[in-house]
Order: sequence, then structure tokens, then C-alpha cells
Amino acid sequence: MTIKGKATSLDIAHLAGVSQPTVSRALRGSPMVNAETRQRIIAIARELNYKVDKNASSLRLRNAGTLALLFFEDPTTDDSLINPFFHAMLGSITRACALHGRDLLVSFQQLSTDWHTDYEDSNKADGIILLGYGDYHESLTRLQRLVEQGTHFVRWGAALPGQPGVSIGSDNYQGGFDITAHLLDQGCTRIAFLGHASSHYPEFQERYRGHVAALEARGLAADPQLQVDAITTEEYGQTACELLLTRGVPFDAICAASDLIAIGALRALREHGLRVPQDVRVTGFDDIPLAASVSPPLTTVAQDTKQAGQLLVEKLLALVAGETAEGMSIPVKLVLRESSQQR
Repeated sequence: MTIKGKATSLDIAHLAGVSQPTVSRALRGSPMVNAETRQRIIAIARELNYKVDKNASSLRLRNAGTLALLFFEDPTTDDSLINPFFHAMLGSITRACALHGRDLLVSFQQLSTDWHTDYEDSNKADGIILLGYGDYHESLTRLQRLVEQGTHFVRWGAALPGQPGVSIGSDNYQGGFDITAHLLDQGCTRIAFLGHASSHYPEFQERYRGHVAALEARGLAADPQLQVDAITTEEYGQTACELLLTRGVPFDAICAASDLIAIGALRALREHGLRVPQDVRVTGFDDIPLAASVSPPLTTVAQDTKQAGQLLVEKLLALVAGETAEGMSIPVKLVLRESSQQR
């Protein structure tokens, strides 16, 4: 093989059919690259008489002292494009970084490009925290690519077996079970679920699984007509509730997969002349600040954002230090308010 001029790591990457960061890792003996790929890269480098720039290599290996927090853009009613639940997460992650003497670089995920895969190799950050990802199936390839490149990253999401990387999330199944059991204790027997119930949205799917299990524990079967897909926005929550109403199936409660969906449902019920909680009891999930101030105040499932932020940072720093880290679920708790119970 012939290369004009001095060979570069990009030349090796092209000939080996891998990324430039993979070449860098292979040449410095990183265990992140499998043996066969490393041997192929080394053989090409020798043939091209490639010499590693020791000074540049040393510079790249130096810790940046910074962690990156990447948001997935959510449709919101304001200009933030950040799910309100993640505002609390941002505060807890920032505090946790400060406690560990780390700076935090905050940005949006640009899902149209692969720029986030280069964060670590360009020395912008030692590791990445991912908040939100939209459709999980569409994001799976990107997560797998991060693993393949050896990027240190953790993500907030359902911590389930077989997922790429390390995931920290709430116990969504238990939350779905507990909130449904609460509605059953209030005498409800026809409980609708608003939110996606498929593997495209693992958190919502786990909440729905808990919902179904709570019904079955009381001898009740989940009615497919009482489940309506919705992503976590007020608009989708209102649309889902309106679709539920047009189906003409009786229901006495709504278990929404998020607070925003529940708030949208409250609006739809009000516009159809239905009273909450007298006619329909409504619950949410997340306990965002708005949940306590809507009318009526919303019963919900609270997620521990303080513990979540601490764990995300601690797990990521463990990975950066070359240690192993495992995903885990955080306990949740019910917050009972007027939307689900009569005074």
C-alpha cells in the first residue's frame, strides 16, 4: 500500500475500516479494542512506517477535568426545549460535579450527526452523561457506537438487561404498580393508561407493566381500549385523552405515564365537562414542580433527582478511572394530592 507524504492515523483508519479514535486506542494498547482489530491496525501502521507522536499522545491522554451533559431536545411550551423533569436533574448533576471538583459542559444532542461520539477523543470531556433519547430503537445504534469506541458514558433511562453502556433510572415498574394500586384503593376499577407501552419507550413500558400487574393482583384484566399512546408533552396528553373519550369505553381514572401527559389530560377532561376527581381521578409520574400547582394538584410518582444526579456522576467517574460500573434502579415514592382522592 502506498501513501503520499507522511502517514497519519486517518490513513490507517481508512485502510483498516475503523474510526480514527479506534486507531488511537489500538496503538496505545487500550483494552477497548479487540485483539483481532488491534493486530490489523498495528500491521498497517508498521507497513506505513507510522510513528506515534508521543507529545500529542500525552496531550490526548491528559484528563480534561470536565464532564459533558448532553440533552435530547424535547418539544416544550417554552424555548428551553428541555423536559421540565430534567431541570431538577441538571441542578443535581451540577452539584455532584462540583463536589467531585469537575466542571460540567452542557449541550444538546445533535441527533443528525455523530459529533457526540468524539467528545472524549477531542479532549472536550472525560465522559458523557446522556439525558433523554427519544425513540429508544432509533437511539440504540448511537449508544452501541459509543460502546464500540470505548467512550465513557452513562445515561438516565430504564436500567434493563442487555442495554448498551451503563443506565441509571427509577424503578418505573414499581412506580406504575404503586400508583395503580392507589387508584384501586380509591375504588376505581376502569383505569386508563396514557403513554406508550412498547420497547420504543422503555420507561413508559415498565410503568405500564407495573400498571397491568397491579390490576391483575386485584383480579382485573387490562382493557386494550383503555391504553392510548402518548409521548411526554401536554399536547400529546390532551390528544390522547380526547381519543380515549371518543372510544366510548367507560373509565373512572387515568394513570398517565408522565406529569405532562396528565396535565394535558386534565385540560381535555375539563373541556368535556368532566370533574377531577369527582368524575375521573387522574395521576401522573415525575413530580415536576408544575404538578403541585395545577388545578387540582396532581397525585404523582416522585423520582429522586438528587440521588439520580449523584449516581450518574459517580458511575461516570468510576468508568473514567478504569473501574467497572453497573446500572441500577432508584426507588420511587407516591405523592398524594387532590386529583386522585376526595377530601
